[in-house]
Amino acid sequence: METKAIIFDMDGVLLDTESVCFECWKRAGNEYGLPDAEETYRLCVGTNINDTMVILHDRYGTKFDAQNFHARTGELFHVIEAEKGLSLMPQVRECLDSLKAAGYRLAVASSTRTSSVHRQLSAAGIISYFETITCGDTVKHSKPAPDIYQKACKSLSLSPADCIAVEDSPNGVRAAVAAGIPCVLVPDQVQPTEEIRALSTTVLSDLGKLAAFLAEKK
Repeated sequence: METKAIIFDMDGVLLDTESVCFECWKRAGNEYGLPDAEETYRLCVGTNINDTMVILHDRYGTKFDAQNFHARTGELFHVIEAEKGLSLMPQVRECLDSLKAAGYRLAVASSTRTSSVHRQLSAAGIISYFETITCGDTVKHSKPAPDIYQKACKSLSLSPADCIAVEDSPNGVRAAVAAGIPCVLVPDQVQPTEEIRALSTTVLSDLGKLAAFLAEKK
């Protein structure tokens, strides 16, 4: 079936937010005495706040103040965002221009909350590329559950088979595949295991190679 739409994750795919988040979790982990906060962050990549709370309590116990810890990582993130801004990932604008010129519909499916996604995409100057934007605070369970991708397909009035997802994280790949959407993996902070490579339609080193891959598929 012909691909009609490309649905992008935001963090680590379009915007270089995950390196900032990694640093924030590391700093907050030091403040809370958590020596493995960076490892915990990697487990949370691609999840929304509800599922992040579950992971934090699973790792540190039900008495751990997960909400305040997570709020602290957010405070640190906003400081860095305000001071330095957020960079685009490599080849993002070139990729989006090529896909638009080729006639693909573009959308976003991000586990991040709506206000942050719209603010960050607007600040980066790329929000106008996207026909729909589906965010983590609009579904009960985010990635690796399929909910967010199912909702993104409905927002486009397309079936999963009409779309391709672009993800950087294992949770994102699992979510897309669970929704029935073929997934292109462009790794960022988390390198893929053999399981994730097998689930992915292909693995690309950067977004600059996406348009050529899609052209070859036709």
